[in-house]
Amino acid sequence: METDPEAGWIFLVDQLNIHQSESLVRLVAQHCKIQRDFGVKGESGILQSMATRAAFLSDESYRIRFVYIPKHTSWLNQIECWFSILVRRLLKRSSFTSTEDLQHQILDFIDYFNPTLAKPFVWKFVGFPEFD
Repeated sequence: METDPEAGWIFLVDQLNIHQSESLVRLVAQHCKIQRDFGVKGESGILQSMATRAAFLSDESYRIRFVYIPKHTSWLNQIECWFSILVRRLLKRSSFTSTEDLQHQILDFIDYFNPTLAKPFVWKFVGFPEFD
């Protein structure tokens, strides 16, 4: 959001509580210049519950909003697996001289990873019996 403070942003996220936090509500409000009483966490207003915070964060009228994907959505889990590999094999304990250096090293890693290490991820979630 800092790279283009006036742009519209849509974040696709899973339903972890961190994606519905009080601090995230306040961050979005700050960046969208929304001034109102948010209530008290766990008691009232927008901050009352994760559901009320998620409703605020997913409001389509804000230039920054969150789209909450269903639980057990396989394609997002696949992306999370890929980023975990990237972090463990390249980013962790690395240093970069610039954003361009970071970008170059990530692209080099992808060029190396795809022909030598890539293999299909095994998806093990079979669904809920009540939806079969």
